[in-house]
Amino acid sequence: MKHFINLKDIPAKDLKKIITDAKKRKKLRKNLNTLEVDKGAPLKGKMLIQMFEKASSRTRISFYLAIKQLGGGTLTLRSNELHLGQGGESIADTAKILSTYGDGFMLRTDSDEKVESFKNHLTIPVINGLSPSSHPTQVLSDVFTVEEIKKKPISKLNICWIGDSNNVLDSLIAASVKFSFKLSIGCPKKFEPGKEVKTWVKKNNKKIFIYNDPKKAVKGADVIFSDKVISLNDKVNKKKKIEQFKKFKIDKKLMSFAKRDCIFLHCLPRGSEVSDEIFLGNKSHVWQQALNRVHVQKSILLYCFGKLR
Repeated sequence: MKHFINLKDIPAKDLKKIITDAKKRKKLRKNLNTLEVDKGAPLKGKMLIQMFEKASSRTRISFYLAIKQLGGGTLTLRSNELHLGQGGESIADTAKILSTYGDGFMLRTDSDEKVESFKNHLTIPVINGLSPSSHPTQVLSDVFTVEEIKKKPISKLNICWIGDSNNVLDSLIAASVKFSFKLSIGCPKKFEPGKEVKTWVKKNNKKIFIYNDPKKAVKGADVIFSDKVISLNDKVNKKKKIEQFKKFKIDKKLMSFAKRDCIFLHCLPRGSEVSDEIFLGNKSHVWQQALNRVHVQKSILLYCFGKLR
């Protein structure tokens, strides 16, 4: 049994093994319909319990399809439907029940502490579907997408992030260490990654490049990533924050400073941080990026269940 909570804590060789498996599985599904089961049904009879405390589209649908295609089943819960949210039941007691009914647990939450607490009390694998400090399933899938499109290891590419320092960026920084790729970050000074993140990178003998000028950040980039400037539960002056990021908008002019074959990726949903011309144009691969989450999450599930070949 293995957990999948933060890329920082997972050995690089395991992450690369997951990517390799996902590439094989995607090829094998070429002629299969959406709900047809993979050959051998490796997770036949297994139940994944999903719990959402935050809105979700891609994570929810992709995990549903992932476990189904592996031969298993899924049960989706909201915390406000449980005694955990409404009746004061403890996480420890809830975890015992979940461990009895399910074989794996995926949580999307506003609390890193809750993820850790479930990990400590559950006797089944825990997958972090998103927390304030990490979005590991998204970013590992993004590594897969980059290598699929560019047809080379991500370690040979220059990756750029334009936007706020959030959970997706934290996981992308962790991936830059695990997969050894150059990462340039473009954001206003006020929104740079925190000291703890920078210290962790330095401790691992790696370096990230931070620019407060977006043109310098995208120079020589093979891939530009972004995310919404205003997150779902952002408790800030939204108009002010959008104004602070105004010169960081990804448009045709900014993309012109990157490599000619640079691609654009976005974890979705989008906001004002990217122009329609770029988001809907031929440099954008956001729909392929979203679909690939199914393939990578299948391999993550196999990893957690001890079934990864």
